[in-house]
Amino acid sequence: MTTDRDQAKAEFISILKWIVLAAVLMVAGALFYLHWTGALSVHTVVATVLGVFFSVLLGCGLFAAAFFSDKSGIDRDVADATRQDRKP
Repeated sequence: MTTDRDQAKAEFISILKWIVLAAVLMVAGALFYLHWTGALSVHTVVATVLGVFFSVLLGCGLFAAAFFSDKSGIDRDVADATRQDRKP
């Protein structure tokens, strides 16, 4: 079981790296669009960088965490621990 968790952890870390890359690319795209439309100021840049980066990171990170918990067997452990054997 530890091998499943170790493999899931390695995949999770790899996915997080891709998520950070996607977030950086999204920020760059948003800043390019704002520059192109002419609505770029210091406050706009700071708000865009923080908002877009953390929104992408949070949304994708939660999906990655859900897949990690399933692949690592944590969901199965919790379900087994809380299951009550009921006899009819």
